[in-house]
Amino acid sequence: MNAPGPLAVLVVIMPLLAAPLCVLIGRIAVARWLALLVGWASAAMALTLLAVVEANGPLSYALGDWAPPWGIEYRLDRLGSYVLLIVTLITALVFSFAPRSVDREIPEGRQIPFYSALLLAAAGLNGIVVTGDAFNLFVFLEISSLASYALISQGYDRRALYASFRYLMMGTIGATFILIGIGFLYMMTGTLNMQDLAQRLPAVFDTRTVRAGFAFLTVGIGLKLAIFPLHLWLPNAYAFAPAVVSALLAATSTKVAVYVMLRFTYDVFGQEFAFVRMPLGSILMLLGAVGIVSASLVAVFQDNVKRMLAYSSVAQLGYMALAMGLANRTGVTAALLHLFNHALMKGALFLALGALSYRVGTLRIGSLAGLGRRMPWSSAALVIGGLSLVGVPPTAGFISKWYLILGALESGWWPLALLILAGSLLALVYVWRLVEAAYFARPLPGPTEVSEAPLTLLLPVWALVLANLYFGLNTSLTVGIAQRAAAQLTGAGP
Repeated sequence: MNAPGPLAVLVVIMPLLAAPLCVLIGRIAVARWLALLVGWASAAMALTLLAVVEANGPLSYALGDWAPPWGIEYRLDRLGSYVLLIVTLITALVFSFAPRSVDREIPEGRQIPFYSALLLAAAGLNGIVVTGDAFNLFVFLEISSLASYALISQGYDRRALYASFRYLMMGTIGATFILIGIGFLYMMTGTLNMQDLAQRLPAVFDTRTVRAGFAFLTVGIGLKLAIFPLHLWLPNAYAFAPAVVSALLAATSTKVAVYVMLRFTYDVFGQEFAFVRMPLGSILMLLGAVGIVSASLVAVFQDNVKRMLAYSSVAQLGYMALAMGLANRTGVTAALLHLFNHALMKGALFLALGALSYRVGTLRIGSLAGLGRRMPWSSAALVIGGLSLVGVPPTAGFISKWYLILGALESGWWPLALLILAGSLLALVYVWRLVEAAYFARPLPGPTEVSEAPLTLLLPVWALVLANLYFGLNTSLTVGIAQRAAAQLTGAGP
């Protein structure tokens, strides 16, 4: 057991215990500060764990001193520590944004359970990443999902209830598929530890039970990931949820689902089974390509800005699916880079929209008219986040798309490289609609002058905006970690 091993437990236990504590104490101010403290403490722990894993290799912690695979193991390797840092940092920034935004959007009587649900969602997401047990992964997935259903339903628009119910139905189907898949694997191997599964599965690869388990897991994770055409729950969920919920889900939830897909396909089943014996690579590339084009086209014609960015997320998840399907080191590196960079850009975009809506209310393209002059900092954040979404240098989005094009060309799929460029051009079209409205349209007539958002909202937004620029200029950390994690997953290096 490594000395920092308990940190892997604390990063889950802290938000899990803080959630009921908020309700028990029953004071809004305490709930806010508790969420903020837990969020930043978790981020600090994740940074420490990443440094330890980079220096000493994978970290393992056996709960209750039951040695794996007999007991539950929390395990972090490069991939897990990398994703954990992304999730905890975004969560901490969202919690920093939350107090003023929640005051505006959530009635006072519902704010304490709202913060409790936010903490439960964070605990579930952290738990998915750190657990080394397949069934525990399912449990944490359900904790984060149930909290997300409740959070989405708190939107001011009554359509939030429908969006939450739709997500509940599709999320339950996805969770059921994942549970059936895990059950099939347990039936054939007698173990739930993912490292142990990876060792025992090759002996039973040729059985129909394992193949069926793989299929159930792939579809179930695909639903949670919102890959085309399993994305129907996502646009309304993002569009009608409160601002902090949209930002949290867009920047973390689907990224954790990408992590789960990578973990099972490359680590548990192995690249040879998933992409040679089973046609997963072709399926991911096909669905990713169709998702990029179709979701981008739909985004172009959206009037609701949050809904536009929601369809944009479906397209960006298509890029990640396509990168995973390439099944080479450069492709997986691109998937990991885009996972990180998309979390930064979508976090910045949705929080910037939250800052704008704090002053103007409902966000439609027309309501942005003239805000470039009235709310210059919020509007500039929206533009820079949009440029990163397009992949314009020197933003972080350019780096991941560059590696994705390299991965496609390395595999001889030059049409996919052209498709990636076409997807970026479509993204430029709908991002330009935002720029045109904010900077070139006449301000809407109104009785009062719109002022800039409060500093407490702008600070988390610009932290993410500056991160988009910094990681577009200095790629040593993100590219280095992504390349080493990809090398381990694909067996191309240490």
